[in-house]
Amino acid sequence: MTEPSSTTAAEPAVLPTRPSGGPSAKALPAAAGPLLGLLGVVVFSFTLPFTRIAVRTLDPLFVGAGRAVVAGVLAAAVLAATRAPRPPLRLVPRLLLVVVGVVAGFPLLTSAALREVPAAHGAVVVGVLPAATAVAVVLRTRERPGTGFWAASAAGLAAVVAFVALSGGGLGDVGAGDALLLAAVVLAALGYAEGGLLSRELGAWQTICWALVLALPLMAAITVASASGQRPSAGWAGWLSFGYLAVFSMFLGFFAWYRGLAIGPMTRVSQVQLVQSVLTIAWCALLFGEHVDAAVVVAAAVVLVCAAAAVRARVR
Repeated sequence: MTEPSSTTAAEPAVLPTRPSGGPSAKALPAAAGPLLGLLGVVVFSFTLPFTRIAVRTLDPLFVGAGRAVVAGVLAAAVLAATRAPRPPLRLVPRLLLVVVGVVAGFPLLTSAALREVPAAHGAVVVGVLPAATAVAVVLRTRERPGTGFWAASAAGLAAVVAFVALSGGGLGDVGAGDALLLAAVVLAALGYAEGGLLSRELGAWQTICWALVLALPLMAAITVASASGQRPSAGWAGWLSFGYLAVFSMFLGFFAWYRGLAIGPMTRVSQVQLVQSVLTIAWCALLFGEHVDAAVVVAAAVVLVCAAAAVRARVR
């Protein structure tokens, strides 16, 4: 007499599924998305202050392109060491969008802008990035956040503007630097949305590595051209800032950021970046001696609450 099977027609067997974070990624709980996104945001929060330091003594074009060259060499070494397969040709146009957005556009434009505006002021404009990324994701994917999400995102955006204004960065008159920063935000939002989607097919670190390698010839040419007039010269603070931008802001930070977006939902994970302005002002206070009073602390708490509400909001 045989024992009855434990799997019946009424109770079908559960088959394993491929995780969404890439072909070689292990499945992670949904809560890992915002946590990995936050890790990436912490890395990115140093970008504006260190860019501000670097462009004091180095040409903005050299800073924006040179950091991509260093990151591109590191990416090529990682891809060679891991023998990562080349992406299919059908994905190359989408990788080029990542190149335009986060490898070339954002670094070059912010480097030029921060010659004109303080890092704290730049944080006001870059504070638009979470909302812009959410819009890009909605246009690009089937994610449909509810009204609670958009309300929390709008409140978070308003809180970011108030926070930076209270911190002493001010809003000021709109100038060329602000236009450059807004263009950088639009390109970064597109690069984030497309990179998050590609990370579900290629993997997070593979996506940024291949984008950096694709951009390497162009960014190397720009770097050489920017240094042709005079040899780049900076003190230890300038070169350390440049090194951080190349290794962390341009390379390692995207390992966590794109992985978090890949786990998703991308609209929710993108709102973690609301806290970036809070962190940026904190680093500006430490690096540049900017004063932080009680009003700033309250505004920062509001930003964090709005970010948490957006992350927890329901997304269809």
